[in-house]
Amino acid sequence: MRADLTDVTLIVDRSGSMQSIRKDAEGGINSFVESQKAVPGELLVTLVQFDNEYEVVCQAIPVANVPYYRLQPRGATALLDAVGRCIDETGVRLAAMPESERPGLVTLVIVTDGRENSSRRYTSHRVAEMIEHQQSVYQWKFVFLSSDLNAVADAEELSIPEGAMAHFNADAVGQAWHVLGDKVVAARKARALHRDVEIQFSDDERQQMQ
Repeated sequence: MRADLTDVTLIVDRSGSMQSIRKDAEGGINSFVESQKAVPGELLVTLVQFDNEYEVVCQAIPVANVPYYRLQPRGATALLDAVGRCIDETGVRLAAMPESERPGLVTLVIVTDGRENSSRRYTSHRVAEMIEHQQSVYQWKFVFLSSDLNAVADAEELSIPEGAMAHFNADAVGQAWHVLGDKVVAARKARALHRDVEIQFSDDERQQMQ
């Protein structure tokens, strides 16, 4: 396992309701990617966008090669299907790597503006089991950001740590991505020094998202 290698997956809601914050959300995602480029160590980025369909924009590529992201809202919110499928695909990908080459830090970030409303393959119970397993056995980190307080409450049922969940105001989505970028930078640096990593938002950081 390589302490200097981080694997980050962004699971981004592109459902139709994202239209009202499209520009700021798009800018925030691209700024997040830029914020990671100057950090020592290697970072592999996967970007998945979902509505009632699931699309991989890029998968496990060096952060320097991540394409500029353009958000085009449409469709409904199959959140559980997106998260469940992404966990499965990430697990298969990492399992295929030699143990000595696997990332020392694996983080999945879920960003949405609404609640689950159209998943068909995965249930909340199943996704919660998957998240709990990856956290306890493989020390994966999960982060959940949403502009919908009800969605944040729903995330508690998915076994995501309370400290890693945060609500942001719709007009502060760009700032939410900025705060997230700082947290990931800190986590990468800590892991490179072989320190334990916990991604938790402070009260001040939560306030910045309002």
